[in-house]
Amino acid sequence: VQLQASGGGLVQAGGSLRLSCAASGRTFSSLIMGWFRQAPGKEREFVASISRSGIYTSYADSVKGRFTISRDNGKNTVDLQMNSLKPEDTAVYYCAADGRSAQIMGVGSNPDYWGQGTQVTVSS
Repeated sequence: VQLQASGGGLVQAGGSLRLSCAASGRTFSSLIMGWFRQAPGKEREFVASISRSGIYTSYADSVKGRFTISRDNGKNTVDLQMNSLKPEDTAVYYCAADGRSAQIMGVGSNPDYWGQGTQVTVSS
């Protein structure tokens, strides 16, 4: 599975960004999808995940109510809409996919596949 993330950039606090991840190499609807992030000097952390059908989602507490994950199984893409961004959201964001698990991703998940990462910088 190949994952290509895009949409990162520089935004002021309170602003919005939308990340997108395009997947190829496997039937997209068979994959649980997620987003993780890694800030400088910190470990990579879970951000959000979405089930194969798109019905179920999960979010890290730090982004609940501000971020929304969605997917389009016809276009093989998963998006992360990020609103009310804060400086502490600054990180490299990674798209991830899991083809084996029965549950959507969460804290401690170890997905099978990773994208290359896209930088999000939120200025104060």
